[in-house]
Order: sequence, then structure tokens, then C-alpha cells
Amino acid sequence: MLKRTASNRTIVIGAGIGGLAAALRLAHAGQDVIVLDRAGGPGGKLRTMPSVAGPVDAGPTVFTMKPLFDRLYCEVGERLEDHIEAIAEPVLARHWWPDSGPLDLYADPERSAEAIRAFSGAKSEAEFRRFSAKAKQLFKAFEAPIMHAPQPKLGAVTKRVLTAPGLMGALAPHKSMWRWLRGQFSDPRLVQLFGRYATYVGGSPFDSPALLALIWHAEASGVWRIKGGMHRLATALEGLAESRGARFQYGAHVTKIATNGPQSFRVLLATGEELLTDNVVFNGDPAALAAGMLGEDVTRTVRTEGVAPRALSAFVWSFAAEPQGLDLTHHNVFFNHHYRREFAAIDAGRMPVDATLYVCAQDRGAGLTPSGPERFEIIMNGAAAPADYVQLAAKPAEERHSCRLLIFQTLERAGLVFSPRPDISALTTPADFANLFPGSDGSLYGRSPHGMMASFKRPVVRTTLPGLYLAGGGVHPGPGLPMAMSSGRHAAAAILTDHASTSRSPRTDTRGGMSTDSRMTDAMASRSLPS
Repeated sequence: MLKRTASNRTIVIGAGIGGLAAALRLAHAGQDVIVLDRAGGPGGKLRTMPSVAGPVDAGPTVFTMKPLFDRLYCEVGERLEDHIEAIAEPVLARHWWPDSGPLDLYADPERSAEAIRAFSGAKSEAEFRRFSAKAKQLFKAFEAPIMHAPQPKLGAVTKRVLTAPGLMGALAPHKSMWRWLRGQFSDPRLVQLFGRYATYVGGSPFDSPALLALIWHAEASGVWRIKGGMHRLATALEGLAESRGARFQYGAHVTKIATNGPQSFRVLLATGEELLTDNVVFNGDPAALAAGMLGEDVTRTVRTEGVAPRALSAFVWSFAAEPQGLDLTHHNVFFNHHYRREFAAIDAGRMPVDATLYVCAQDRGAGLTPSGPERFEIIMNGAAAPADYVQLAAKPAEERHSCRLLIFQTLERAGLVFSPRPDISALTTPADFANLFPGSDGSLYGRSPHGMMASFKRPVVRTTLPGLYLAGGGVHPGPGLPMAMSSGRHAAAAILTDHASTSRSPRTDTRGGMSTDSRMTDAMASRSLPS
């Protein structure tokens, strides 16, 4: 372990999942780590809201790619299961349409195939099996060169495509995800179901590349429920980082990151306090840096094409109530008749009036039989910076009441009634997210995933300014808890590599970095994910 000195301090700005992962790895390696966040506690978008049934999740709800988290804990000499109880869910999600359903998909692929056969016939079952094989092929092909790499390299991806028979056909580089899925499924409901996975990274299936079909394989490999709620993941990482010596300061609003000589920084707070450090990990939306919100010294470290155009936002309800009418599982999706119309409204910056609704029943799942008020999170996709917010800004209550009417009437038509209906205080809108996360414009996923080259344009953990690093869902490898956590691992690895380097020659302006996983680390936790 490194000896703690004034010359190996790192300040992490933001206690989101990426910042927490970076802080834990750095503190474990002996770095003097200070984590600053203007919120009242850890988690970032992994947040909660109060309810009569206890804290209810108000952020990410799906815990997938668990081996990546196992690896993080292993790297610091711990086991995930000693800190978090992650329960595998046999039902991945339950799906309804206005005139059909439910259709359950399972962690057991055979059960999913059988369910699709019962729902849509033998032809759809065969199509699903072929689609799942292609999604797995895509996932395995791009797992190492994109998802696990600190910087995606086009040459490595091209080589992988050229040397894998049949991969180019599955990749479908000139087709949107929606167009490609229409060629995979004859039942339009299944096109709609698997097209929804584009929204996991803030995209529209009509504009996202077919490559995003690989997200299905990530989910089919396992979905876990965290006992105590998803926010438990943040508090567990915070506790581990503190046990290694990391210090957390909440209510700390950082106003500026200023250079202070070669690879040295002054971090200024709204209180007037000033902290000196050699390294900074910025775990916020990188668009805030590009917009100059943290000072001119760091503005040019993020290019505009790396943060624009923006991905989706959402209208999120977090509340407790008693449900009636439908048998819910932990993850539930209610589709509409007009998917294209929904995304056309979002593209125009309007609240969709016929939307797909995701309902997380936090207190339901394998082995649970809740009674009394239960905790729920409902998510409806929205635009990051709706044009009509200029008019709605003067009437925020009107927008909230419209959203309340729209969502709960839609669910009642589907047969799901909540008693009581939550009031508007339970709603977080895209405008609220913009205020919560500076520079984001309300986007929950950073840069839009639209276009085949989107992954190569996203910022990476090393910036062109020595000593300034990035982490979070707006940074490669992208949004979602596993990817945001991975960015924090990569940022910590880059700092430790750069700190250990004896070379003091200036770096060039090349974006990216290198993988610094040790042989010991690789032996302790495999790069591969469940097949």
C-alpha cells in the first residue's frame, strides 16, 4: 500500500456510484481520499424519497452484471455478500399491453422461451431463441473491447468483427434497433418489448443502433434485488471506503476546480473553503465541465461532442400505497399501442400522452408477501430539456398535476389502482433532475447513445489535463450502475498508474488511458460475465 502523504491526495467530487468505487479503490491503496458532495448523503442518482412505508427508491432499480460488483469487492479484499444481500429474481420482468398479457420473462431461458410460446406461438418462440443467441454473440464480442476497456478502441472492435463469423450480420451497422428487431420478430409486441432496452441507456429504439440488443443478454444473465433497497449499495460502498480512511463531506457545493501549478489543483467550495490536491475525480455530469460551470481551467477537458446530444430524462414517482387489481412482481412494464408516437413526442420535447410505464414494486419479489402500504417507483421516459419547459417553468404545479393524471389513469385502465394516489410531492420531473445534477439538462444518462459511433465519442476517465479524471454514467463505458461503477474503477486505476510512474514528461492530448488491472486482480475475479 502507498504511504499517505500530502502528495498523494485525491479529491472525489460527487458520491455517486462511480465516485464511491473510485474512492474505495484509492483509499484501499493508501491514498488520502476526500469525497465532496453537495447532497446530504451518498448515491447520486441512486437516491431515495421518504414514504409511510420507509425510504423508497427514486433512482436505478435494476441490479444486473453482479460479477462486476463482486470484482470490485474482491479487489479490496472483501466479499459482496458480506455487505449486501443480493437476491436473484427468477422473474426478470412482467409485461402487459392494453389488450394482452401478462408475459413473464425469466432468468431461466427455457422458461422464457416456453412463456413466449404460450403467449405468441411456436414461431415467436423460435424467433426468440435466435434473437437471444445473437444478443449473446454481440455481448461476448463487445464485452472486452468496449465494456471492460478504459477506452474503447475502434481498431480492436473492427478486428473482433472481422474475425468472428456471422457477427457483422448480428451487428447490423446500418439499421436502427427498431428496424433490426422488426426483422427478428413477427409479433409487434415482442419488437416493442425488446426495443425497450434502448431506454436503459437513455436512447430511443428508433434511433439507437441495433448493437444495443446486447443489453437483453446482460439482463437475461441475471437480475438481483438488494435487500433494503438499491440505495443500500451506496451506503455499503461508503462504509467500506470510510473503513479504509476515506473522508466524506456532504452539503459541500464545489464551485470551481482551478489549476495550482503542474498537476496540482485548488478545489473551491461555496462556503469559501479551499482544498489543495494533486488529483481530482469529477463524478458529475461531464457536460458541467464543458459548460464552464466549474471554472475556465477545466472547461476544455471535455469536448462538446462527448456530451451532446443528450440522452433521455424521466418523470419518476416514488411513493407508498396499497395496490389493487393486478398481480405484480418486482419489475413490471405497461406498454402502449403507439410506441413511435411516444418517442415522437419526446423528440419534440413534449410529455408523452400515451407512454410506456415501468413500475417497480420494491417490496415484492421472490419469497415476499407484502401487506399494507407497499413502496413503488414508476418511471415514464421524457425529454432531457423539453422545449415547452420555457412555458411550463412558470407553472410547475400544472405540469405535475398533468403527469399525475396521465400516469395513474393509464394504469387504472390497465387494471392497476393505487390507494391512495400519491400527491405531486412524490414526483421528480426532468426539470427537477436538471436542478439536482448541474449541467445535465435533466438527462439521466449523459450523452445520447444514438449512432454507431456514440460509444467512441463519450468522454473517458483520463482527461487532457494531468491529474483530472472523470467517473460516472456520463463517462465511458456509459450509464447504468455496472458501467458507472466500472468508470470509477478505471479512474482509480489510472490515478494509481500515473502516481507510480517515474516519467514526468508531459502527456499528449490523446484521449483515454490504459487498463491497469494487475495479474493478481485478474486471478481473483474473471473478466467474463455469466453466460
